[in-house]
Amino acid sequence: LASTNGEGLYVLDYDDASGSLSMVQEVPGIENPSYLCISPDGRHLHAVWEVFGWPEGLISSFAIDPTDGTLAYQGVQGSRGTVTAYVMMDSRSRVAVLANYWSGTVALLPAGTDGSLREATSVHQHHGTGPDEARQEGPHAHCIVVSSDDRYAFSADLGADRIFGYRIDYDGLELVRHSELALPAGSGPRHFVFAPGDRHAYVINELSSSIGALSYDAAAGTLELIDTYPLLPADFAGESHCSDIQVHPSGRFVYGGNRGHDSITMFAVDPESGRLSLIGHRSTEGATPRNFALSPDGRFLLAANQDSDTIVTMAIDAKTGLLGPTAAVVEAPTPACLVLGPA
Repeated sequence: LASTNGEGLYVLDYDDASGSLSMVQEVPGIENPSYLCISPDGRHLHAVWEVFGWPEGLISSFAIDPTDGTLAYQGVQGSRGTVTAYVMMDSRSRVAVLANYWSGTVALLPAGTDGSLREATSVHQHHGTGPDEARQEGPHAHCIVVSSDDRYAFSADLGADRIFGYRIDYDGLELVRHSELALPAGSGPRHFVFAPGDRHAYVINELSSSIGALSYDAAAGTLELIDTYPLLPADFAGESHCSDIQVHPSGRFVYGGNRGHDSITMFAVDPESGRLSLIGHRSTEGATPRNFALSPDGRFLLAANQDSDTIVTMAIDAKTGLLGPTAAVVEAPTPACLVLGPA
């Protein structure tokens, strides 16, 4: 859990039977940690510092105690860009890739033998604009996601209305430009996620409040847009910008967050085509759900309500995908990102 008004990072104990949370540790000394990732081996956590006005962002590394989940600081590296917004590792915890929102750059940082990140070895500058002059005056890389086979990384750029693809060169520790997918003008792609099976992927578009369903050719490492689906109810007339997107572990459902409408939109997935069908909207019972996480067993969704200082746990119906009763609510100072680690 990352926070702006709190002390930095917070470690909470998660009860997978009830979905409840309880505070374990507060980790101060990091300013506006907006996005977190846990290494796939479960041994390390990496947190980006998203601070406007700084000439370069930062990313801190922590070792995770396997007994109680507490964090021990390991080191910090420069992000090679400004307003760092996202970080992810490959499945073997060899490298991390990160996205710098304001500068529109992405970078690769190798992991050292102790699991902490080393200095960036590859940096790419995005280019492009969109029709929204206030938000799309230049490139704004919002995320970068590694494919499950570790061969490619894809960056959703809100300012350029594009998803830029890179091949990962592990020998040279480089990102190599590989592909580019243009999305409808004014989409503002924010976050991107693969579905199980590597045939489909989904991108959530912040500015158009929509989700794009994509087909993925794993052999070629390329994406193609299938269709786009609105996130907001047709009768909603207020202002809203979407946030996070997650695919249920079963691959049968997709969830998208709305800040303003303050809800989670729920979709069912056609397993053959990857197309979506709306199954409903569920209030997050708080303000501005910037991020949410699904439990590994798919039983719960945990929504981080940034502007009401709560994390709300909701039960998931395994058959329908609908979000049901509230299982737990915990107070948390301005939650911006929530990740679940290994048991």
